[in-house]
Amino acid sequence: MEMDESISHKRDEQKQRQKARLSSYSKKMKRTRLLSKDNQLYYYKHYLSAKNGAGLSKSKGSRNGFDSTQWRAVKKFIMLTSSQNVPVFLIDPLILELINKDFEQVKNTSHGSTSECKFFCVPRDFTAFALRYHLWKNEEGWFRIAENMGFQCLKIKSKDPRLDGIDSLSGTEIPLHYVCRLANHAIHLVVFHERNGNYLWHGHLRLKGHMDRKFVPFRKLQFGRYPGAFDRPELKQITVDGLEVFIPKDPVHFLEEIPHSRFIECRYKEARAFFQQYLDDNTVEAMAFRKNAKELLQLAAKTLKKLGVRFWLSSGTCLGWYRQCNIIPYSKDVDLGIFIQDYKSDIISAFQDVGLPLKHKFGKVEDSLELSFQGKDDIKLDIFFFYEETDHMWNGGTQAKTGKKFKYLFPKFTLCWTEFVDMKIHVPCETIEYLEANYGKSWKIPVKTWDWKRSPPNVRPNGIWPISEWDEVIQLY
Repeated sequence: MEMDESISHKRDEQKQRQKARLSSYSKKMKRTRLLSKDNQLYYYKHYLSAKNGAGLSKSKGSRNGFDSTQWRAVKKFIMLTSSQNVPVFLIDPLILELINKDFEQVKNTSHGSTSECKFFCVPRDFTAFALRYHLWKNEEGWFRIAENMGFQCLKIKSKDPRLDGIDSLSGTEIPLHYVCRLANHAIHLVVFHERNGNYLWHGHLRLKGHMDRKFVPFRKLQFGRYPGAFDRPELKQITVDGLEVFIPKDPVHFLEEIPHSRFIECRYKEARAFFQQYLDDNTVEAMAFRKNAKELLQLAAKTLKKLGVRFWLSSGTCLGWYRQCNIIPYSKDVDLGIFIQDYKSDIISAFQDVGLPLKHKFGKVEDSLELSFQGKDDIKLDIFFFYEETDHMWNGGTQAKTGKKFKYLFPKFTLCWTEFVDMKIHVPCETIEYLEANYGKSWKIPVKTWDWKRSPPNVRPNGIWPISEWDEVIQLY
């Protein structure tokens, strides 16, 4: 009995000691939680609010808008890029449009002198800037400093399409976009890369599997839905809302480029497969033709660009670009398309002035116009003018001996940029539909014998020109 009482007494003492320890631990945890909350509050007040702009609101009596999260984010981004000599320039369509509308006031504003925030304070999720990558000297250092300043940055990379023609290097990756978030505003930094043909290119913003798709509202981004190509802009520095920024010297031209900037690559992988099945013609004659055709195409492009006339690769020249990334050596001519609404009366004289005499002219401006110019070594430049109907496009053809008219039907298409023979040049965006209309489903198979009046699946008879009009619609030189 005494032993049982002793054991019971010891158990009571253990329970009391355990209860005391639990009570002490509970008090410590409570103090820790309170201290943790104090630390969190201190961190929020002194770090996040100062560096990330969290919880910002307009202060009473402050200059209108200058406490907005948008303006503060842009200001900090400009401070960051300026201190690191990062050559960025503003490409945001909304802000460029506002600047262009009120350019006289912007032009006469000096640094820090503005009293009202009109441009960078417009409520929005993003502000877009661009960077010419070959001028960027310290990418990794900039990235670290950006994060130290409170930015959270996402880097989007992909393979370099400029190396696709070099099979062994085609996997090399390059940065395409940076999205840097500060509080509830983000800076979209579009990375422009130099391409052959003296133009700038940016890639598609495609998120990889591990990336946070809720990082920012990506669907609202105005650049990156598809690759884009732009003329290299000349820049000028201006003061906007008290901040010094670079913008394109001709903002109107840049804004006009944006909706028509979509770019599609030549298909090098498919071209290599094509040449594995059909050997390339590397004879002296074929090489000479390609060289002369390239020079003719570049001269034609330069002439039409000077006139302000849109054009695109058509017929066999378009087929060569899409199927084999090169000029078809047995085609014997260069083919371009022009919308009839873009026709200018001085096209013929402009080509003659650069040494390309008119070989023939068929049709009229209002019906089936076609021009052909003579290049060197019997290479022709054929220009087909396209007419738009309710549900299709068409271009015309005329047989000189009989005056018979032909019509070639195409589904409606839009124009995209591509790179061909070291040029930025237009092609139909809906390329496969365009080629199938002209060459059928078997366009991948080379055909060296071609009758323009019978071979195309889209050709239709279109009447005959009256004999009284032959002198006007059929001109041979």
